[in-house]
Amino acid sequence: MGAQKSIHAGKAKIDVNVDFTHKICASMMLPSLRNTGSPLSLVIGSLCIKHPNLFGGSEKLDVSWDKGLYDSNILVAYRRPRPQWVAQQCFVMQHSLSPEIGVHGVPVDNFSRSGSGGVNLSRLSVGLDLNEPASSKWSSTTSIKFENVRLLSDDGRSITRDLDGFPVTCSGNAHDSMVVLKQESQYAKATDHSFSRFTMQIEQGIPVLSKWLIFNRFKFVASKGIKLGPAFLLTSLTGGSIVGDMAPYQAFAIGGLGSVRGYGEGAVGSGRSCLVANTEVTIPLSKMLEGSVFLDCGTDLGSGRLVPGNPALRQGKPGSGVGLGYGLRFKSPLGHFQVDYAINAFQQKTLYFGVTNLAS
Repeated sequence: MGAQKSIHAGKAKIDVNVDFTHKICASMMLPSLRNTGSPLSLVIGSLCIKHPNLFGGSEKLDVSWDKGLYDSNILVAYRRPRPQWVAQQCFVMQHSLSPEIGVHGVPVDNFSRSGSGGVNLSRLSVGLDLNEPASSKWSSTTSIKFENVRLLSDDGRSITRDLDGFPVTCSGNAHDSMVVLKQESQYAKATDHSFSRFTMQIEQGIPVLSKWLIFNRFKFVASKGIKLGPAFLLTSLTGGSIVGDMAPYQAFAIGGLGSVRGYGEGAVGSGRSCLVANTEVTIPLSKMLEGSVFLDCGTDLGSGRLVPGNPALRQGKPGSGVGLGYGLRFKSPLGHFQVDYAINAFQQKTLYFGVTNLAS
């Protein structure tokens, strides 16, 4: 059950998408994170407002709001026209609210799922994005933003400690503040039979004030795809590390869909460093359906104990894990649907559902 509607108001366009069905699917996959008695908790959806010429000089304004079962995200982006050979500027203001399952979630059912740890992340960021002119294979984005991070309980109250009494912020106060300079570069190359992609992200916390966080965090993703007759082999390697000031919510969470399947989100571990490898082979079964087999593995490289409060050790996470399974990929004009069935090192089976690239 759902509804989509596009409304044109002058030059502005408003897209509304409301969906009542996600609640049914989520109840099959996830343990209950909290008691949500409100009828609005059954609804997920999105609202998008776009204006292509805000002040008559081709200025673009995009406002979007996405609501999930337990999370929400509001984004305001304003762009001014600039020559194509110089960096494109975009003023961005964003507020997001989501359960902090990856680090503070409690593994259940032999680490195959993660339940609520009573910690939710509220993040407000304001800043500027600079998109450098792309070459044939390289693209680059630089941003500088002020971020304010506040941790909340499941009932919306500000907290400074988790359920075990350990601090959930770096400062020890109800919120952390920081100015973050971020550089993201991507290399992509594709042929008829293969593709290669490499992405590097570097974040630097700038000490504008003495109490603000100072850190350096980097993450890379390298992937390679090769066509082997009718089949397609995809491999990827993801890694990262952080040095300097650190709050638990900045740790690298390992486990779950997009990481090590067969485990709940963050159920393998959470550390200052991580390394995750994925291998998947897909075979076409029909014009719209593909079958796949995959092998995932990940580790925190022994860095879980270096996270403040050591949440991974307190929750009994192993720090490394392997997942093996198979799945189906269904491609339709409405989007791409993914179903994966995986088993972890504790011989616990997990079923994943995924939906991507929905048509607007």
